[in-house]
Amino acid sequence: MKSLKTVIRGLPVQLVVSHEMSLSVSMRLLYEPSDPCVVRAAFAVVGSDKVVEWVIGRDLLADGLEGPVGEGDIRVWPAEEHDVSDLYILLNPPDGTALLKAPAREIKTFLQQTEAVVPKGAEPGHIDLDAWLTHLIAEG
Repeated sequence: MKSLKTVIRGLPVQLVVSHEMSLSVSMRLLYEPSDPCVVRAAFAVVGSDKVVEWVIGRDLLADGLEGPVGEGDIRVWPAEEHDVSDLYILLNPPDGTALLKAPAREIKTFLQQTEAVVPKGAEPGHIDLDAWLTHLIAEG
């Protein structure tokens, strides 16, 4: 299998605290062709060293650009605001909830870059089954 490049994109997002208040957060998206079905997202409040990481399905992000998707821990939907093209990402871990507002155009560009590396539907051919099985066995 040929070596494929990792796609990384940093972008500013807003952590929505209330209708009147939000915090600036940096979001770094990472896509690795060896794990082609997911995007790793790292979030950090601007000025803080604390980073929170999430694994989000690539299809979930893409489908969320078109309409509301997801259930449980991660939900994604487009904003319906005047002349603003944003994407909401709701992260719902057991110990709290975070609502993030991200620029939809930048998410779409990132996803297009990932699809240039591993086209949609071609993911099974890029999964490293040996590494996956080794991981499963180690988890026991």
